[in-house]
Amino acid sequence: MGFWDFIISHLDEIRNQTIEHLILTIASMTLAALFGISTGILLTRIQRLASPVLGIVGVIQTIPSLALLGFLLPLVGIGVTPAIIALFLYGLLPIVRNTYTGIKEVDPAVIDASEGMGMTNFQLLRYVELPLAFPIILAGIRTATVINVGIATLCALIAAGGLGEFIFRGISLNNQHMILAGAIPASLLAVALDATMGFIQRKPASRRTWVIFGVTTVLVFVGFSISGSDTKGRLVAGFNSEFIEREDGFVGLDSVYDLPLEIKEMEISLMYRALYEGDVDVIDGFSTDGRIKEFNLKSLIDDKNYFPPYYAAPVVNGEALQKYPEIETTLNLLAEKLDDQKMAELNYLVDGQKQELAEVAHTFLKELGIYSNPDAGEAEDAEIIIGSKAFTENFLLAHIFAQIIENKTSLRTRLQLGFGGTKLIFDALRLGEIDIYPEYTGTGYLVLLQKTSKDVSDFTNPNVIYDDVRMEFAEKHNLHWMKPLGFNNTFALMMRTEHADSLEIATVSALSNYLRSK
Repeated sequence: MGFWDFIISHLDEIRNQTIEHLILTIASMTLAALFGISTGILLTRIQRLASPVLGIVGVIQTIPSLALLGFLLPLVGIGVTPAIIALFLYGLLPIVRNTYTGIKEVDPAVIDASEGMGMTNFQLLRYVELPLAFPIILAGIRTATVINVGIATLCALIAAGGLGEFIFRGISLNNQHMILAGAIPASLLAVALDATMGFIQRKPASRRTWVIFGVTTVLVFVGFSISGSDTKGRLVAGFNSEFIEREDGFVGLDSVYDLPLEIKEMEISLMYRALYEGDVDVIDGFSTDGRIKEFNLKSLIDDKNYFPPYYAAPVVNGEALQKYPEIETTLNLLAEKLDDQKMAELNYLVDGQKQELAEVAHTFLKELGIYSNPDAGEAEDAEIIIGSKAFTENFLLAHIFAQIIENKTSLRTRLQLGFGGTKLIFDALRLGEIDIYPEYTGTGYLVLLQKTSKDVSDFTNPNVIYDDVRMEFAEKHNLHWMKPLGFNNTFALMMRTEHADSLEIATVSALSNYLRSK
């Protein structure tokens, strides 16, 4: 499918996301302008507050966007509320600073003349200072608006909607059409809003109209948010971008089970917290995830055996393996050393007990008795690059691979962690940008080889799936699967245990029956 064909087929979704993005930006910027201009004016009247207040809003601007959204999630939940708060905070610095600077830089002679005419402080502000400072104030609003159009794409990670949904799905799936379908409208939106601000700056008579428009937008958005929060008894699902679009994700699952869920797209590391806090009712997760125990979650049984086996194994670039054959012997020492229970326990040590990844990996290898002398031998100049996807288990496996290679060989390793999607890290391995990463047989079979359950004699047999991906990866891509580590980290739908028990939901079929009864 070409780019324009993709645009046409997703036109309704692009339009809806653009409207969501626009409302997010205008609502947050209206609030930021009202508060920021008021604060800037206050600072010109109470000079001693200027330095600390400008310092505080400056510090807010330096907080990473995703970190701020993650901090807000347990306080105000998911959706538009934390998005508006975050965008409001990010819009303050240029508005407050430009308002303060614009008023302070009004010619003192003009101020003296106005006071000599008997103007009150309020009249001086209204008729002299604000009109003269207006171009500088509006420049701050324009800057904040353009910045916030970009930051608003991150709000898709907390189910606030907007054009970030397409962008993050595209990154996860390495789908350039999808990325552009989100990025191009966002860029055009930034240009359009900046041009609108320029028009307001040139046409002073239109200012009142646009202020009224901004305030009305805030009120409409609040009303829309409140009405949208009424799910009328339906269950709300928080799914990550990749799961929504993957062939072995929700699309296929829905076709097998029929799951009329209200879906909110979320960043994978925030889903578990959102479920725990009650902001969503169902999430997609991994069966060996340590947060299942940490948050007392229940994995629903896949009673129709939709998900294939997902046995983990190291995958190695063929050129690296040919040059350093000791890698295969070393990594195969881990074969069948991790069962489901042990992997879940290690994940819990990181997620629940907050232990360091390197420490957990080191302790595990020591317990196996295969981590003998980490200082043996002089390290070669060769460096093996080990990658991972962006979740705890993959981080941990990458650390385990690195430590055992450095312990058992003279090779050095470098970790390159947190790839944003399966196809991104697969392409990095295929192109030689990394040498090793942990992958799962079901993912390799359905997502990377793009095969179906009909392409293999026994789709539920882990050995059959492993043999198939091992052979085809080697033939098609010169990538080599080492022996499986022993655990099956399959996809699973999860609910809070007490919630699932109260609704008598233990299987995906039971979830489907409940949803269709509403």
